[in-house]
Amino acid sequence: MASCVVFHSYKGGTGKTTISANFAALLAKKGYRVSLLDLDVYAPSLQAYFGTEPKKWINDFLFGNADVDDIMMDVTNLVQRFDNGDDKTNNSKAHHGKLWIGLCNAKKEEIYKLESGGGKQDNSKINLLRKFILLREQLLSSYDTDYIVIDTSPGIRYWSINSLAVADTLFLTLKMGDLDIDGTRKMAEEIYSSFTKFGAKSYLILNKVAGYCVPHTSDTMRSIDNIHSSVSRQNNKSNILFEQQDEYDVVTMLSDKTRMEVISAIPCYCDIQFSRKEFLTSLQHPEHPFAKQISCLIESANRMKTTVK
Repeated sequence: MASCVVFHSYKGGTGKTTISANFAALLAKKGYRVSLLDLDVYAPSLQAYFGTEPKKWINDFLFGNADVDDIMMDVTNLVQRFDNGDDKTNNSKAHHGKLWIGLCNAKKEEIYKLESGGGKQDNSKINLLRKFILLREQLLSSYDTDYIVIDTSPGIRYWSINSLAVADTLFLTLKMGDLDIDGTRKMAEEIYSSFTKFGAKSYLILNKVAGYCVPHTSDTMRSIDNIHSSVSRQNNKSNILFEQQDEYDVVTMLSDKTRMEVISAIPCYCDIQFSRKEFLTSLQHPEHPFAKQISCLIESANRMKTTVK
């Protein structure tokens, strides 16, 4: 069964684009057929991870100036370039993985056209939404896609809402800061609850959690094994470690307030955080702990697919 997964956040800077790009690339390496879409139309940045520019953009498809084959680029060769045999998935299956990407045009006039609907007609935005839904359906039918992965704009904006509306699974990414936490809780109550009523599943991804880059002391290290066991009992779908009690308290509070499970907690990795160039860590450095976190997220996503009736 195919699945449409959307990565979203209350505000920018949470790392959702890095996570979504690595999630899609590692899915393809594991043998899945994946279509990755950049619907962060106000600040598209997926192009930086793959180092390629399309002849046609998603914008062109939405405005009827391109077919789906014109905008989706096959970047499977990039995935295969890093296939060094270290993946524990079945090799014959892995060789059948495919990755296509569709990118948004970053020119300000193109962003304005998408935001305004490209015209003064009252139904112009509705027509764009219909084309977006058509894009999703064609990727499922013509490309035989296992996963459609969408990186969308942060906050409550027109195209982020559209992306959430077509998704089966919503991954809401946040950092452990008061602004992120308060905004995420409010957005879950006001927006996510509407989509889950119609069958979509929503989960929290905590990113850049303190611990990996922070020197451990007796005060910060509070019985990691016990905390992990406690969280695992609440959510046996994920592999989460919390190294600070206040973070664990926040997780419990978020789960209670939003009624969303924390599916992953990814520590802050300085080598990724402060890198001058965006790159696919999960492919280039498969033994990096970040790559293992993304692999665990994929395992959770696959389990969710099998449990959907």
